[in-house]
Amino acid sequence: MTELPAALTPSGGTTLLHRPGHFYHLHQPHLATPTPQSQAILQHNSGSTAPHYGTNGNGGGVGGGGGSAGGGQGGISSRHQLHSHHQAHQRGNVAVHGQLIASTHVSCLYPEILALIFSYLDVRDKGRAAQVCTAWRDAAYYRSVWRGVEARLHLKKQPPALFASLVRRGVKRIQVLSLRRGLGDVLKGVPNLEALNLSGCYNVTDTGLMNAFCQEYPALTELNLSLCKQVTDTSLGRIAQNLKNLEHLELGGCCNITNTGLLVIAWGLQKLKRLDLRSCWHVSDQGIAHLAGLSHEAEGNLALEHLSLQDCQRLSDEALRHVSLGLTTLKSINLSFCVCITDSGVKHLARMSSLRELNLRSCDNISDIGMAYLAEGGSRITSLDVSFCDKIGDQALVHISQGLFNLKSLSLSACQISDEGICKIAKTLHDLETLNIGQCSRLTDRGLHTIAESMRNLKCIDLYGCTKISTGGLERIMKLPQLSTDDDSSRRPGDNAVFARMFLPQAVSTLPPLGTRSRPSAFDTGVLDAVGE
Repeated sequence: MTELPAALTPSGGTTLLHRPGHFYHLHQPHLATPTPQSQAILQHNSGSTAPHYGTNGNGGGVGGGGGSAGGGQGGISSRHQLHSHHQAHQRGNVAVHGQLIASTHVSCLYPEILALIFSYLDVRDKGRAAQVCTAWRDAAYYRSVWRGVEARLHLKKQPPALFASLVRRGVKRIQVLSLRRGLGDVLKGVPNLEALNLSGCYNVTDTGLMNAFCQEYPALTELNLSLCKQVTDTSLGRIAQNLKNLEHLELGGCCNITNTGLLVIAWGLQKLKRLDLRSCWHVSDQGIAHLAGLSHEAEGNLALEHLSLQDCQRLSDEALRHVSLGLTTLKSINLSFCVCITDSGVKHLARMSSLRELNLRSCDNISDIGMAYLAEGGSRITSLDVSFCDKIGDQALVHISQGLFNLKSLSLSACQISDEGICKIAKTLHDLETLNIGQCSRLTDRGLHTIAESMRNLKCIDLYGCTKISTGGLERIMKLPQLSTDDDSSRRPGDNAVFARMFLPQAVSTLPPLGTRSRPSAFDTGVLDAVGE
């Protein structure tokens, strides 16, 4: 593509660009119509033997090769004229008083514009668009169309062109849904792979991973091995050796991982930012010391920002002391179902200035005292979950209201709280956007009225199982200006949201009796996270 000389540039300010046989405006070429300037350019080049097309880029409305731009010179046979009009009609032109005027039609769009449109489609529709015609196929193969897309594959007998097609489209993220052939074929077929998801592939073994990661893969930054239950510390040794640039490692449900595996991770994966150890039951305080660089055997993963230790039931308050001393850049930590964690452990976390999200769901030994430690320790957390902590009551809310002013999300489901505690936080936590108080059976309409009056920024609220609230209280809550009432069926029960089908005022009279929701298990929560439901 070359820019025309200044002498041939229109005076209107838009630059005409030239492709072999095409003249069109730089801005909105698909909407361009013939202008006197563009016709003059075509007349200037009329001696060329190559065909010239109008500014709409489809050959209609300006003239053909060897002919004049207009109808005054060079007679055209009626047969040729009819043929030209037929082609113009097929290409999206309309004849008005004998002149062809360009009209907007999808067939007139340039590939770059088609690619921009296709980039907004979901993955299935991108593939369907590529099957329409060769022009759409070529546009659909632009790398910008597939940026960030994750390919989901069943690794059986794949066509030999599959991986070449993924590389051509620039796909660098792959999820393997089932594995019946060597994993090495994926890594060899897509050499610049950035993310590999093997979650739920139960037949992945140490031998398979050792063979697959037999060399360094510097581009790979994300690896998900959740629920690959045959994976052991041996695989982690190979991963730490050849995936040095790994930033995201998921090991949830890999129940054979031990402290030795964490030592290998602390030794080799210095760039790790996110680590999921959910339900790694053999991990203890010593393993966390390895990650924090306090064991003098490895430097540690000091760049960690997100750490999930859900259902690691061998962890104690000593592990949290290691975290507070070594992992100073940590932003979020999930300790749900860690039944040995107590208020003393929370005291260590309160000193971490970088911590923003703390999940203590179903930690039975967390009480009002732990909330006092958080509030008095200067914690700047924005998200706190103490749902199903039976020892959390109104006094905890008093402490929260006096120190945790940055909270935007607070989950108190099934806690022993009442209207008194709700009134305390409603008067100070004005920036709160999400409030989960489902199954708090002592709450009444009084608490809801206080919420409606003071928490004007509230967007999501969970009231499921609050048996003492009435339709009047629900109607008052629904008047909050920013409360979302979209009935999104894709939400799962654990999401922080009010479901319109349950709480819309006009539907309140037909609501079934509000029941109670059972306490979830760590296994249920882990499976939901793994499958993305």
